[in-house]
Amino acid sequence: MSEETHKKVHKEHDEKHLEKLTIKELRDIAAEIPHEKAIHDMKKEELIAFIKEARGIKDETPVKKKKHIGKVTMTKPQLKAKIRELKALMVQTLESEERGKAAWLRHKISQLKKKSRRLVTA
Repeated sequence: MSEETHKKVHKEHDEKHLEKLTIKELRDIAAEIPHEKAIHDMKKEELIAFIKEARGIKDETPVKKKKHIGKVTMTKPQLKAKIRELKALMVQTLESEERGKAAWLRHKISQLKKKSRRLVTA
């Protein structure tokens, strides 16, 4: 592969996958571009935006950050009520000899007990 072809392939690769490059690689690319800003102070997102702007690359889809959706938590009394409910259900499943369901319920009860121990009573 000739050096010119190699540079062309490398340039296309950079344009498509700038987000996957490290900050050091992005700074090297940005250093080749004439600039007035201090590159060493830029964060990764700023470097990517700077390089894309300099190269005339338009974002087809803007990068969306996922919103953290908090888990619905139960209070300690609600957890203990749920544990009692599952224990009663486990007794019924043991009487009907459903071993798989009983094992699942035992696991679920164990998880809820661990959660109740971690909760601080208000």
